[in-house]
Amino acid sequence: MVKKKTTGKRQKEGVKTGKGKAAGKEKDPGIPVDKGNAGETVTEDADVAVLEEKLRETENKYLRLAAEFDNYRKRTLKEKSDLVRFAGEDILTGLLPVMDDFDRALQNLDGTNEIGAIKKGVELIYTKLKDYLRRKGVKEIEALGDEFNTDMHEAVTKFPVDDKKKKGRIVDVIEKGYMLHDKVIRYAKVVVGE
Repeated sequence: MVKKKTTGKRQKEGVKTGKGKAAGKEKDPGIPVDKGNAGETVTEDADVAVLEEKLRETENKYLRLAAEFDNYRKRTLKEKSDLVRFAGEDILTGLLPVMDDFDRALQNLDGTNEIGAIKKGVELIYTKLKDYLRRKGVKEIEALGDEFNTDMHEAVTKFPVDDKKKKGRIVDVIEKGYMLHDKVIRYAKVVVGE
């Protein structure tokens, strides 16, 4: 019986030292190994790494889109500001030749005594300006003799008239009115008969 005790003792020592029959069957308490879940742990780690990479890519895309939108917003505000600031540039550029004509007319006033020539020059400038405004869609509101209309006329005063046909109609125009296409941009200031 003594031998059996020794053999049993050796077998126990073999387990501790890694020798003997039981050495391959026992687990090393220092390294936790779960044979059933080992593949799943590696797969989960790979999935987490892939998801983290996708998250980084998504965050980068978001930051780029946010920056791009901010740039778009700033560019749009600048374009809008420039549009408002320079909206009349085309019209003003078209008026410059009329200004040049007035400059020439004023220079020639000192050198001439002919009223007819001066009048003709001013009429030419007036016609040129009127044609330019017409091309831009500006037209005069014809008011004299028309029935008073609050959508197009501003009554400055009323004037007593003898003719019943002139009552409620415009008998004088103090200041011409103008329309841009179909919109009144200045009401005609008129005198209405009563």
